[in-house]
Amino acid sequence: MPRRRLTRRQQERIAQLQEKRRERLARAIEEKLSDRDSATARPGRVIRRHGQNLLVQDDEGRTHHCLFRQNLGEIVCGDRVLWQPAGDDQGVVVALLPRDSVLTRPDYSGRDKPLAANITQLVVVLAPKPEPAGYLTDQYLVAAELMGVKALITLNKADLLDDEALQQFQRRFAHYERIDYPVITVSAKREHGLEPLLERLRGETSILVGQSGVGKSSLINALIPEQPEAVGELSEASGLGRHTTSAATLYFLENGGEIIDSPGVRSFWLGKISRQELEKGFREFLPYLGKCRFSNCSHHQEPGCALKEAVERGEIHPQRLENFLLMAEKLDKRQ
Repeated sequence: MPRRRLTRRQQERIAQLQEKRRERLARAIEEKLSDRDSATARPGRVIRRHGQNLLVQDDEGRTHHCLFRQNLGEIVCGDRVLWQPAGDDQGVVVALLPRDSVLTRPDYSGRDKPLAANITQLVVVLAPKPEPAGYLTDQYLVAAELMGVKALITLNKADLLDDEALQQFQRRFAHYERIDYPVITVSAKREHGLEPLLERLRGETSILVGQSGVGKSSLINALIPEQPEAVGELSEASGLGRHTTSAATLYFLENGGEIIDSPGVRSFWLGKISRQELEKGFREFLPYLGKCRFSNCSHHQEPGCALKEAVERGEIHPQRLENFLLMAEKLDKRQ
């Protein structure tokens, strides 16, 4: 059924309602800040965010619905914060603590927008269908390198392939294993099919990334079959509904790992980075950087290019150099 278009009057009314809602929220924050007692600010972890509504978990594992001032900047799932209680499991976040890492994505104005914080591992999920995009995979791996976090390539939906087809599928990604990116095969529909992934998630704070349709949601549902009650309560409190998928959520796994489910990584592209940073995002390039005949080598047509010579010797996979050149071309167009 086609979506009904709103009249200008209806659009104006919606805008007015949204502005009133923002004003009420701002007043609520100020009231909580002015009414709070002299209790010392407490450390906490953001496990979910809806707009300016946060679900913060304290050191004892209890959750609290918190608000925060906009002058604190973008607070995202996984952030460590200081908060002060405001009664009845309510609170106000008063400070954002330094991050160990942050996954960002440019917004439509070109500014980097944080999606998740303090992650230690990026899990790139691929599947037989939709057809894996090597270019997108390499973008994710570059992001992991520049963030300084681990990267794991996960081949999902193994149940869709017979043994021969599965072996062919695995061979397509063997060159990643040669540069020390782990590649595992999983299936949410097979008994014990998630064990390789669970083992890699142990002790890590991971986020799943990949094309739409590769089965990220199925993996999340299999790993975390029940949504914690407090998460649903925050969905209701923020007015977005219990089953909304518009907010990132941090889940705690039984094996000690943590996983962030974020719809913000459904689409992804690298932000404002330099060509030199892009080069360093390809880990196998590092031994050859600075060894080209020309100091300003673009690694495209110049003679004496150390990267091209490494490709010819089989030390760099040709697809990786090709994807680098495509990314570099896009970077040049943005500048």
